[in-house]
Amino acid sequence: MIAFSLINSKKFMSQLLLSDTFDSFSFIEGEIVTFNTFRIDGFIQKNFFDTGAELPEYSPWKNLRGYCLSLIKGKLTPLSFRFVFSLSRKNITRLVSQSTPALDPDAVQGLYLNLSFDGSRLSCVTGTSFKTFTMDKTLEHAWDETAERFLKQKGIEFEKS
Repeated sequence: MIAFSLINSKKFMSQLLLSDTFDSFSFIEGEIVTFNTFRIDGFIQKNFFDTGAELPEYSPWKNLRGYCLSLIKGKLTPLSFRFVFSLSRKNITRLVSQSTPALDPDAVQGLYLNLSFDGSRLSCVTGTSFKTFTMDKTLEHAWDETAERFLKQKGIEFEKS
């Protein structure tokens, strides 16, 4: 787990809400506090759909980004928000095969980016969750390095906290 303080709030918010920068991530959950508190569960309710198509467990960010934008945009800054993203299942499998090939990708619950705004400061904290206990930190370190590279590649300015 590593923590980043995100420096350029305006640019980051533009990338988060107006571009496809985070679109491939799964949206696990979020909370936006403006004139009310809005909580969003990213878990897909498969019974809602009439299709027999295979659906992922969680919605991709691209499906919720516009809704979150509509809650945040305006003249007033939100009091706070937090979003939990996970690397997509396909990308978890890819990272596991590159970093820890002996690990079964299905043993990984998620590789997370926890984004939060407390009214004045934006931060991002990585997280790793397994379905079973392991002492091996190889994947956790690989995810931390991948997350840092991702932020750099996207031009997101940060300081390690």
